[in-house]
Amino acid sequence: MRVPWAVASLLAAAQAASFGYGQTPMPAGQLVREVIYNEQHDHQRHGWWRFWIEQRSATGSRVEEQVETVDGPITRLTLSNGQPLKGKAQDEEQARLEKLLVSPSEQERHVRQYDENEERIGRILALLPDAFVYDYDGEENGCYRLQFRPNPEYPAQSIEARIFHAMRGTVWVDKRAKRLARLEGRVEENVDFGFGILGRLYKGGWFRLVRVQVSATEWKTEGLEVHMNIRALLVKTFARETSEVRGGFKPVPAGMSLAQGLELLNRDQEAWPEEGEATMAAVRTRP
Repeated sequence: MRVPWAVASLLAAAQAASFGYGQTPMPAGQLVREVIYNEQHDHQRHGWWRFWIEQRSATGSRVEEQVETVDGPITRLTLSNGQPLKGKAQDEEQARLEKLLVSPSEQERHVRQYDENEERIGRILALLPDAFVYDYDGEENGCYRLQFRPNPEYPAQSIEARIFHAMRGTVWVDKRAKRLARLEGRVEENVDFGFGILGRLYKGGWFRLVRVQVSATEWKTEGLEVHMNIRALLVKTFARETSEVRGGFKPVPAGMSLAQGLELLNRDQEAWPEEGEATMAAVRTRP
């Protein structure tokens, strides 16, 4: 009996080792729920950052530099189609920023727009745990990779919910921090609004979101691609195209005002282009 017991013990040990090696941390849906909790709550304790944003479209490219302040980010256009602003264009950009500092109505509009964007992002994140079904799909670059598909039991009511609920895709979760590292989705079917009278989102559209860790506790968006075809009121079909990369993240003092943020942008304006071009080139070459 000693040999069979020894074999059984070895098999049990091998099975346990194999299970431990390939074991996933928890059900995939629960992992996503914890990730979204971390995203929402860590964002409430965020730091303050300065970075550049490069946007590309069919009409050209633009690079802005942004500083986060207590009254929302203040952003200055730095490059247009790869060229620094000069003459009239530079004067108009400076006048726009100075108007923001002295106009209460402009400041109110600025803060309202920022708050609406933040609320929209929060609503979209809140959809993820319940609107989809998740399955583990391996590991990649320190991340769990999960496939997601629409949850047939989720009641998608709002326009945002209906758009995202029509998608399938992949989400990458940082294993150590339980943070959202990457999200890709594709529209699997047409989405009609008002029985197609008010509009339609056509299948085949896709998006990609890439995030990067910038401090021990904080992650920021590094890349965003959105490519959607939309028809409005049965008349006009147009494309929603966004291609954006961000980089050069540097911490700035907490609680700065808009005026202090602009002062920081102006003070370092001469030194930025060389440094900005180098970091943009590095980010563009990442997969």
